[in-house]
Amino acid sequence: MRIMIATAGSRGDVAPYTGLGAELRRAGYDVSLATTDAYAPLVRAAGLGFRRLPADTQAAAGVRGKRELMCAAAGFITELGEGFADAMDGGTDLLLLSTTTAPLGWHLAEATGTPTLGVYLQPTTPTGDFPPVVTGARSLGRFANRATGRFALRMADRVYEQAVPALRCRLQLPPATPTETRRRQEQANWPVLHGFSTALVPRPADWRSGLKVVGNWWPHHDLTSQLPTEMEDFLRAGARPVFVDFGSMAAGEGERLSDIAVRALRRAGLRGILQAGRAGLSYEADDMLTVGEVPHAQLFPRLAAVVHHAGAGTAAAALRAGVPAVTVPVTADQPFWAGRLAAVGAAPAPIPFSSLTAERLADALDLVVKRQTYTRAAADAARHMATEDAPGQTLKAVKELIGG
Repeated sequence: MRIMIATAGSRGDVAPYTGLGAELRRAGYDVSLATTDAYAPLVRAAGLGFRRLPADTQAAAGVRGKRELMCAAAGFITELGEGFADAMDGGTDLLLLSTTTAPLGWHLAEATGTPTLGVYLQPTTPTGDFPPVVTGARSLGRFANRATGRFALRMADRVYEQAVPALRCRLQLPPATPTETRRRQEQANWPVLHGFSTALVPRPADWRSGLKVVGNWWPHHDLTSQLPTEMEDFLRAGARPVFVDFGSMAAGEGERLSDIAVRALRRAGLRGILQAGRAGLSYEADDMLTVGEVPHAQLFPRLAAVVHHAGAGTAAAALRAGVPAVTVPVTADQPFWAGRLAAVGAAPAPIPFSSLTAERLADALDLVVKRQTYTRAAADAARHMATEDAPGQTLKAVKELIGG
């Protein structure tokens, strides 16, 4: 059986599927991951086949405003849609679709008859329990949450309004509106597995039966690998440090952010590890270390806290390690995840990126490191997450669709 997973976006939108793909491969499936060129090394390192999706993942770098973000996303999706059909051949038995690729993949499935399964990293279905992830964390009340959720779906449809008609024309399918396509998926009770923990987002009771929350799919990494010697030496040289990471956010702001981070850490009396990331963080001193990409699963359990942008993957990795966080959300779904971490007590109130100062960051770090309530809340969530078996539930869903 040949499975293709299709995803696109930032590293956090791709890395979890390398772990999922590796698990499916171990179960005996032939697994390929279709994504953009930048992540080909991640895919191949997990032992998966790579299929190219044509799009520029750097196009939205530094974009924060909602209008600008929508324009950048539409351009990205249009480019993605132009070559989406090329990634799939007639030998694919099952297509696994991310939040980003599902509105394109549905049309491929219609044209080829290939079964599909949603594997989402964000909750997108409207619910009364919380507002849509793109609007932040503040609840508007059950009725307004659902109404805003439906509006958010219509806004998301606008991102695909050029890509979908072109793809359907290429596939020789009749025109179909986004509303019609979505209604067909709902009427068919299209199955969607959500790859986040119920410790952060319990499954809403008002969701339809085909929607499940299964826990996190973790990025693939070599279990025999070790942290670099320089990092091991730094970890052993003093008290547990704080990890600072803005992921793929804040391109070009490395000097300013490094200065803020270092001044905050020293004001709070803490050592720090700065991950360069897209921003280009960098600072070298006896009490500071700059690093590139590093497996969260190996490093995070050895930290005092994590300062991050509240991307879904980093937020979950810190929680899994039982480590408290200070969140500095920038855009998109980050305020939502920052709010969820605060709601479970594993982080204080988020610091909006536009309001970040060394003083505010130092005060928040002093709070999470010295008050054990944050560490205890993170540890409680970690124990809950350890009981979830996302790969196992995914494998079960796959078998229900296409057999063993």
